[in-house]
Amino acid sequence: MHMYAQHFSLNLLPFENVPDPLFFYDHGDHARIRKQISGSLLSGRGLIVVTGPIGSGKTTLSQMIKSDFPENIKLIWMAEPPANSADLYLFLAQELGVQPTSAEKTFVMRDIRNALLRINAEGKKCLVIIDESHLMTEDVINGIRLLNNLEEGSTKLIQLLLLGQEELMEKINRPEMAPFKQRIAALETLGKMNVDRVKKYITHRLQVAGGTSKLISDTGWEALSIAFSSGGTPRTINSLCDRSFNVAYERDKSTVDAKDVYEATQRMGMITDVFHYIILLNNRERKSQESEPATENPVQESAPAAPPTPPAPERTRTVPPRASEPMQKTTREAVNEIPGIPREKIDISGQSYDDIAQVIKAKYDQKGLKISIGLFLLSITAFIGSIFFFCHRSDSSGILDCLQNLLNF
Repeated sequence: MHMYAQHFSLNLLPFENVPDPLFFYDHGDHARIRKQISGSLLSGRGLIVVTGPIGSGKTTLSQMIKSDFPENIKLIWMAEPPANSADLYLFLAQELGVQPTSAEKTFVMRDIRNALLRINAEGKKCLVIIDESHLMTEDVINGIRLLNNLEEGSTKLIQLLLLGQEELMEKINRPEMAPFKQRIAALETLGKMNVDRVKKYITHRLQVAGGTSKLISDTGWEALSIAFSSGGTPRTINSLCDRSFNVAYERDKSTVDAKDVYEATQRMGMITDVFHYIILLNNRERKSQESEPATENPVQESAPAAPPTPPAPERTRTVPPRASEPMQKTTREAVNEIPGIPREKIDISGQSYDDIAQVIKAKYDQKGLKISIGLFLLSITAFIGSIFFFCHRSDSSGILDCLQNLLNF
């Protein structure tokens, strides 16, 4: 067990990215799809497809489906689809305990059908789970369609559960895949968790591991909410929380706060707005310190007046800084106190970023206007000087005579 589990008095590591049914979050889409799949399999509906983004919990869901069924289910699980339909049939035949008399698909399919008939005659069902189904070739998809056609009257002889990423839907929606799509009994999609669901998911895993939600401070929860403002998947949530707890352990903290979450996002290379939240927290802390009344020196008891001393010769004195100046820290200095924060020249004030941008733009516009006026006046001066130079060289009798000569020139 990792040391941070002992540091936070946890019985287990709460955020391991393994498909452990103990930590299965039986709420939201996961609970709904689990019930849907279990009902479809028990009623013998045949082909079921579940899609979702990377790390959305599809493999964990398949582990829960496996645990949901008693021993009267013959379960065949494939970590990834085979290269072609022939390999698919041979694999199923071996799992069913059949030694095909020929490698031809027709004979292998016949042997598979006979084995499935024996299983159903014993009151059992056969369930095949294929993970990473988005990697299936068109040949394998057609092979699954033929397996789904194995029936005895109105009873499906084999139940098929396909788990894959969103690319699987792109393949299924092709026009040539219409015969396959029409045979899907249930089609479900696992989506990302919203912020509220993310909080409940993290709390659930902490409780299963023997902890509580208090292991994460208020700022830590807020930082996690910001990190997953656009939604999160179980795998990403687990990774960020695991690293956040590890950072807090390295800093010998009793709770995980926003700074730990930010450091974890940096180690993972996640692009989030948690950094801006830390700047905001630091700015609030600075303003809070400035608003606190300065402790005044106590008034001393009156003492006998000392005899006056003669005035010292006048010399140059260095004026000490005001008492209030050391109390004030710039935002840049405050940010530099945060370990793991990039040292950027950031000037945060009470104004918004738009207001600051407008002030900067106005300054540059004003500077550009001054330059333009200066160039204009310089041009006028050069023009007048050129006229006087022409008048002098042309030996004109007066300014009017000079201008007339200039126009005639």
